[in-house]
Amino acid sequence: MYPEPARHPPAHRAVEVHQPTPIPPAVVQPAPMVPLQPGHLPAVASVVLPDGRVVTGYAIEPAKPEPAAAKPPVSRAAVNVALGGIGFLAVSGGLLLLTTFITALTALITQLITLAAVIFGGWIAVQVFSTSGHKSGTTVNIRKAIFKRNHFNG
Repeated sequence: MYPEPARHPPAHRAVEVHQPTPIPPAVVQPAPMVPLQPGHLPAVASVVLPDGRVVTGYAIEPAKPEPAAAKPPVSRAAVNVALGGIGFLAVSGGLLLLTTFITALTALITQLITLAAVIFGGWIAVQVFSTSGHKSGTTVNIRKAIFKRNHFNG
């Protein structure tokens, strides 16, 4: 708890006297005067208290509450839903255009492949069935040949 006081005989104890330090008085400066516009002087009011005293002072106007913000005729949720719908329609249109582009590109590639096959096939057909060019084999002139007993002498 608390330490025990020292046990000294009364003759050995020293007496200490503390004097309070005086505080210098505060210098009160008068409040600055604010000039009032004529016609805007506040009204002085006197109130009689129940015990008979009269209190006189300036009337304080009660603080006016700030006007509540006007509520918009359309709720924010409805506006957000509408904007979301517009955004979805914009994206859907873009996706529709993208799928249309992919379909057209696929059709173009298919037509190019078909055209290449027709041209290449026609070139091969011309090579196979052309009459001009070199033919292999043996040519026999029959007019000079002599036939004897069903034997051919060439």
